[in-house]
Amino acid sequence: MTAPYIRPIVTVDVVVLTLRAGQLQVLEVQRQDAAEPFCGAWGLPGGYVHVEEDDDTASAARRVLRGKTGGHVGHLEQLYTFSGAGRDPRGWSVSVVYLALVQGDDGMGLRPDQAGVRWVNVDEAGELPFDHAAILAKALDRVRGKAAYSSLPAFLIAPVFTWSELMGVYEVVLGQTLDASTFRRKVEAQMMIVPAHGQRRHTGAGRPAGLYRLSTDALHDFGRVVLSERA
Repeated sequence: MTAPYIRPIVTVDVVVLTLRAGQLQVLEVQRQDAAEPFCGAWGLPGGYVHVEEDDDTASAARRVLRGKTGGHVGHLEQLYTFSGAGRDPRGWSVSVVYLALVQGDDGMGLRPDQAGVRWVNVDEAGELPFDHAAILAKALDRVRGKAAYSSLPAFLIAPVFTWSELMGVYEVVLGQTLDASTFRRKVEAQMMIVPAHGQRRHTGAGRPAGLYRLSTDALHDFGRVVLSERA
């Protein structure tokens, strides 16, 4: 009789990003189970796939976030699959990783003082367990790459925003200063935002600023790079 195959550990991990105080930040949770490796360490939210209740790995990712943070996210997309014998001390493992973007400071409904959960600047994430540092780096590459040809950065700010707020999040993600008139012209050409009718916001002296929202809840793909270094 042929010996049965040893089954790998199957998990999901989620990189949750948002924009807070003008900084791109990532959500970290503190590992609590004393029986698990890296107990007490801060890392990305993750957990086992539950075959009896998860329809797929995306469902598992949302369940893990609800269980570990009590919050929820809007935009969720599969990022990459990390696997191998050396990434988890418990054995050969596969992790299907997801990228989640949160709009606004309280997009997940997290309390500022919630124990075991914290937001940190992406460049101050510190030493992370497992291969979470590589996972975070992969997520940042994805977000920065897609920023040049999609509406992805807009999922990091509140659902209703000003032109300056929209351009600001693109500047943070792309890591460069954009020309305001060129940015506006290129975004308008993509028809990715529409006016939030009847809404204006006082941002200082002068007339109140007009407010806008995304033209669709789905990710808007420009089809080509339009926000390059010359944008």
